[in-house]
Amino acid sequence: MGSKGAKSPEVDITSSAEPEATQGGFSKFLSRLNARPHEEDSTFAATDRSVNTFASDNRDSEGGLKGETLEENAAGSLERYYVPIDTYEGRHRYDPKATWSSAEEKGLIRKLDIRVCAYACLMFFALQLDRGNIQQALSDNFLNDLHMNTNDYNTGQTIFYVSFLAAELPSQLVSKKIGPDNWIPIQMISWSIVASCQSRLSGRATFFLTRSLLGIIEGGFVPDIILYLSYFYKSKELPIRLSFFWGAYALTFIISAFLAYGILHLRGHNGLYGWQWLFALEGALTAMIGIVSWFYLPPSPYQTASWFRGKDGWFTDREEVILANRIIRDDPSKGDMHNRQAVNLRLLWDALKDYDMWPIYLLGLTWTIPNQCATAYLTLILRGLKFDTFETNLLTVPAYVLFIIQLIFFTWLSEKINNRYIIILYCQLWILPLVVALETLPAGHAFAWSRYVLNMMLVGFPYVHAIIVAMTSRNAGSVYRDSDKPLYRTGNAVLIGLVCYNILLIISSKSYYMWRNASRNKKWSSMSEAEKAHYLQTTTDKGNKRLDFRFAH
Repeated sequence: MGSKGAKSPEVDITSSAEPEATQGGFSKFLSRLNARPHEEDSTFAATDRSVNTFASDNRDSEGGLKGETLEENAAGSLERYYVPIDTYEGRHRYDPKATWSSAEEKGLIRKLDIRVCAYACLMFFALQLDRGNIQQALSDNFLNDLHMNTNDYNTGQTIFYVSFLAAELPSQLVSKKIGPDNWIPIQMISWSIVASCQSRLSGRATFFLTRSLLGIIEGGFVPDIILYLSYFYKSKELPIRLSFFWGAYALTFIISAFLAYGILHLRGHNGLYGWQWLFALEGALTAMIGIVSWFYLPPSPYQTASWFRGKDGWFTDREEVILANRIIRDDPSKGDMHNRQAVNLRLLWDALKDYDMWPIYLLGLTWTIPNQCATAYLTLILRGLKFDTFETNLLTVPAYVLFIIQLIFFTWLSEKINNRYIIILYCQLWILPLVVALETLPAGHAFAWSRYVLNMMLVGFPYVHAIIVAMTSRNAGSVYRDSDKPLYRTGNAVLIGLVCYNILLIISSKSYYMWRNASRNKKWSSMSEAEKAHYLQTTTDKGNKRLDFRFAH
């Protein structure tokens, strides 16, 4: 299934030699499933997901439950619903009787973290290096060299974000059709070429053109990566891995600050500006990572053998059995499609009209704007406070150290207390006094360090993207205008209003999901076991519309 990895031969692995403290066994899975509707442990992801969605909603033609009594159904034959489709890449490893020890699973997760998660972080580093080095360029007289101003920069960033947003859906459709293991390296190599070409910018027109091309090519990269990680990890394991993923985003700013410190000293060599060297060299580095990614990424956990990854692949036959069954038992809907199966228009329409996701979409439009404004303009703000080029780049480092610490801690905490919206609300409560202080702080060089600390704390805010796990329309970049610099009083006033809006929206969204879960709990609890079995056997409800689905909040 796919040209980059061969499907492993089918093997017979039984549970005749069961280890102690086994994980799995389908009867245990079903007993867990029966209790799960009363828990709120499902999580929102880049795609609609239900912990309790069966592998198919109509399996009469594949050995389903047709003709059986409800009593037999409730007694244990429900496992037939969980059989993945025949074309699912891990179908040959599916075994409802498979068991494994906790130690085996922990060891396998460590291997996944090293082989898969760490490399995903490296690829995100490459994305942010080319996407974010515009900020280091700003510290090197970039706008003046191209005869532009802050408003031109705003327009370029708006073009980038609009292009990025417009490309996300098409990019994900391509990824689902040809596989993220193929599409992600193509994206990386393509945007690295454009990023390097920024070294030849000549003015406003070429700046706008490269911003648009970068947005088009990079759009969809993050959800493509999340889709890829979902092939390897269970839903409860993803948030902390995604915090590492976005931690790489912040780490990129730290590393790029030190790279910029050195590269920008090349200003004047061979008649080039420092920012020209920056774009050329960092674009070349990303291209190298993209080329390696083409050979490194396997199509799935069961297709890892290749000349580059080794003829025996990354996992043993037993490890592949564990991988397949732990994933399917956690989310049976992953067995509904294979990793080269395109999404049709009906599924797209179903996702668009899913009103239960609208609160998340609304929140995704605005929750990060205050931070993104501070991030996008941090180097300009520091230059406006009379710090030189090299001081400016080094002074950005503490903000991103704080960012990484808070990102990992609050993502872990959200899973620990099983409450996401409280953390998201705290994020906005962190931002509000900082923006108010920036708005009211007197002008003058005497307050330069106070303004720096406030901006540092705003950039290093509790980033909850790994909790929301949804790509947002990052429409920051238009509230800070050239006429408003260097203190951006008007822009900060707008941000105060946005934060207040976000706080109200967060409280409303959490209340909505609590009400939806309570309504379903009441209906589900009133049903007998036979009625529940009948519902599971005959329902046409899908995804988060099922009675046994509970929203994470």
